[in-house]
Amino acid sequence: MRTRDLGFLLAFSTAALPAGGLLLARQGLPLDLAAWFPIAFIFGVVPWIDAACGLDTDNPVDVDEGHRLEHSRYFRTLTALVLPVWLGLLGWCTWQFAQQPFGPVGQVGWLVSTGVIGGVLAINPAHELIHKSSRWEPLFGGVLLTSVGYPGFKVEHVRGHHLHVATPEDSSSARLDESVYAFVPRALWRNARNAWRLEAQRLRARGHSPWGARNEMVRWYALWLLFMAGFLAAGGVRALAFFLLQGLIAAATLEVINYVEHYGLERREVAPGRYERVTHHHSWNAPQRYTNWLLFNLQRHSDHHAVARRRYQALRHHDDSPRLPAGYATMFVLALAPPLWRRVMNPRALACRH
Repeated sequence: MRTRDLGFLLAFSTAALPAGGLLLARQGLPLDLAAWFPIAFIFGVVPWIDAACGLDTDNPVDVDEGHRLEHSRYFRTLTALVLPVWLGLLGWCTWQFAQQPFGPVGQVGWLVSTGVIGGVLAINPAHELIHKSSRWEPLFGGVLLTSVGYPGFKVEHVRGHHLHVATPEDSSSARLDESVYAFVPRALWRNARNAWRLEAQRLRARGHSPWGARNEMVRWYALWLLFMAGFLAAGGVRALAFFLLQGLIAAATLEVINYVEHYGLERREVAPGRYERVTHHHSWNAPQRYTNWLLFNLQRHSDHHAVARRRYQALRHHDDSPRLPAGYATMFVLALAPPLWRRVMNPRALACRH
């Protein structure tokens, strides 16, 4: 194993951020400000660490190294560990929400912090897991997605987004000039709706009713109801509300990242309703080493779309892929200011169309 591969252990560092905020509160930081510490770190400190750690453009040197990376248990173990770590963190954050004397500002900060961490620590590894062919990996990915109330992503992302990416048919590809505030509600609604439609189509094609235990969406939403019942029983209405709202924020965080990853890029239509094959030219990338460790190489997104089953540790950097001017944390914040976003990204997006 390469020394650099140990960097992926940093993916779990986001789980320590809420406790870090409470520790700062013990040192004198006002509690309501401490509740916002994870947000301040992710969007205020991570870009500086990215600058300090530099860029990672290395690829496996040969076929043998690529094969070794693909089959290493170390990397699979990391994504498997995410499930207990996240579920434990979610339970702890909910308990702290009920126990700590947060004011209104602190309550919002703790909720937003938990939701954003859910987008990073739950949904991002789930995205890796749902693409794999083993029995346990898609199962773990589905549980992670259900814990944030977004299980339809498991169905729509694999069967919808990867088929239609960078076309008008895709719910997760932002159009040129579309603001993130228009994109996120549309993506949340259409992706959930499409997941039910795709699963119903699959079952009808096999001669089954779309309503029943064979329907994957029915099973995942049944699990979601069990999560809801568990939080309600353990902490009452307050805990249930926290569970539901952190999931909404986590899902919205994911869709902001989708906005960043696909903004303004298009595949050429080669015939009515038919588009050129997906390649590493159809997603935005960022080579910042530190954020790629945090996100299991999510920023190598073009190669993921070109070879969807390739494991995160073996994803390739392509010099000719569309490249973001900064890492995801910076681009996330920039997306929240549409005029600045368009000024930075529109020329780049248009240049990629020629």
